Amino acid sequence: QVQLVESGGGLVQAGGSLRLSCAASGRTFSSYVMGWFRQAPGKEREFVAAISWGGDTTYYADSVKGRLTISRDHAKNTVYLQMNSLKPEDTADYYCAVDAFPRKVDTTVVRAAGSYHYWGQGTQVTVSS
Repeated sequence: QVQLVESGGGLVQAGGSLRLSCAASGRTFSSYVMGWFRQAPGKEREFVAAISWGGDTTYYADSVKGRLTISRDHAKNTVYLQMNSLKPEDTADYYCAVDAFPRKVDTTVVRAAGSYHYWGQGTQVTVSS
């Protein structure tokens, strides 16, 4: 069993910043990816960013490159999403996810929500204009 707990969401004005945290506990994987996804009402869950322990590689959606940064504290089993220059279109529920992946995992696999089987409860991010 793997449990994920997100925190750090809130209400900010456009151009503001937030830092989301996701703490993992329980079973660990020798090679895994932790990622962030977001879902707005009536929309599909979409990829935001991910970081691979095995490959030590980061991945970003084009819409957030240069504004959002994913990082991890391996000792604390925690992944962070630093969100800067936020826009109203960033408003959504944000979820972290984790699953085992081979070290040389394809980018398309990392970016697909269906690739992950362990999810947090979500944290709300609202950006006002």
